[in-house]
Amino acid sequence: MASFSRAICSFYALLCLLLLLAIITEARNIENTKNVDFVRTRGAHFVLNGSPFLFNGFNSYWLMHVAAEPTERYKVSEVFKEASAASLSVCRTWAFSDGGDAALQISPGVYDERVLQGLDFVISEARKYGIRLILSFVNNYKDFGGRSQYAQWAKNAGILNINSEDDFYSHPVLKDYYKNHVKKIVTRVNTMTGIAYRDDSTIMAWELMNEPRCNADYSGKTVHGWVQEMASFVKSLDKKHLLEIGMEGFYGDSMPEKKNVNPGFQVGTDFISSHLVKEIDFATIHAYTDQWLTGKSDDAQAAFMQRWMTSHWEDSRTILKKPLVLAEFGKSSKDPGFNQNARDTFMSLVYRNVFNFAKAGGTMGGSLVWQLVAQGMDNFDDGYSIILAQNPSTAGLISGQSQAMTTLAHLVNRPNLGQLHGHHPLGVGHHPLGMGHHRLGR
Repeated sequence: MASFSRAICSFYALLCLLLLLAIITEARNIENTKNVDFVRTRGAHFVLNGSPFLFNGFNSYWLMHVAAEPTERYKVSEVFKEASAASLSVCRTWAFSDGGDAALQISPGVYDERVLQGLDFVISEARKYGIRLILSFVNNYKDFGGRSQYAQWAKNAGILNINSEDDFYSHPVLKDYYKNHVKKIVTRVNTMTGIAYRDDSTIMAWELMNEPRCNADYSGKTVHGWVQEMASFVKSLDKKHLLEIGMEGFYGDSMPEKKNVNPGFQVGTDFISSHLVKEIDFATIHAYTDQWLTGKSDDAQAAFMQRWMTSHWEDSRTILKKPLVLAEFGKSSKDPGFNQNARDTFMSLVYRNVFNFAKAGGTMGGSLVWQLVAQGMDNFDDGYSIILAQNPSTAGLISGQSQAMTTLAHLVNRPNLGQLHGHHPLGVGHHPLGMGHHRLGR
């Protein structure tokens, strides 16, 4: 009898254990499906779960690079935690590191699994904090390899007719190197979540290249041909995710009358023609007025920023009919006479524009400030770095913009506020969090 009672007790203990495990598993499944749906586009708007998706976000290009060293991963977690607390919901980062020290791609088609697992961690951690990722496939610049490294690899392999890094856009060998890398990333299965990247809704979008430029052809046609080919290739691998180019917004030959909006120089891209490529889901612009208008006053830089944003917003709305994202902007602490107030004032101007453009007919989906870092990352400070915990005034601005964009998305979804233009309960033409009209000035 005693043994029978013990057996009954053991049975119930096992049953309770199984029930507990089932509850834990279910909780984990709920956790893992937090970002269950993919961000999509409907006309010139982003949507999520069928509702408008407006966001405030940030860049942290270094995430994979740092996460490749497991003892440093806490820095990734710290930034995501602080970003989530500020209601930032989108992060743009690199899915490349070609050649050189601690490379992801050591040589064409040869990868360091340790670095790939760093990217796995970044994606799984972003999922944990409810942050969507925009992942870029290659750099225009030599930092982390870029297209010059691709050209050098081909030269090292004895490939003829490699004259400059601009051959990246046209030489079949270099294009194959790039396609192989894209396939490696898109089809990878995350070792931490078990989800293939192309099936993971934590990833909001792929980016063809960080700031494509071409010195050999300022018309924009060379880069445009490459965009057409590579956009089609990415979509052949993955039709679930959004795709963008990574352009800064420079106008080219397709609408020469718009070149006067450029900051006095060309980079070999065409904002209009390349963003009309059907596989490209949304348009991007970048803006570094302190670099592009060196020596100009803050007021002159503010005036340029106003023109730059307005022009691209209008083009996205009327010509492209696709969402627009201000994917990089910032103000450097290394600028002569820099002070915190100047940065906050500049960011207020940008945020107010983003909000008002989103309100006035949609199209503007959000912005991504450059860049957030964790504490103790002085070696990554490029002048634009922001540590939220150490910059309360800037953190307040960022958090306020996040809340404003989220509130606006909810209001847009209400039946009586189906149109973004017109009167807004939070104030006509004004940011709801007090970012009123002002002029830049130290």
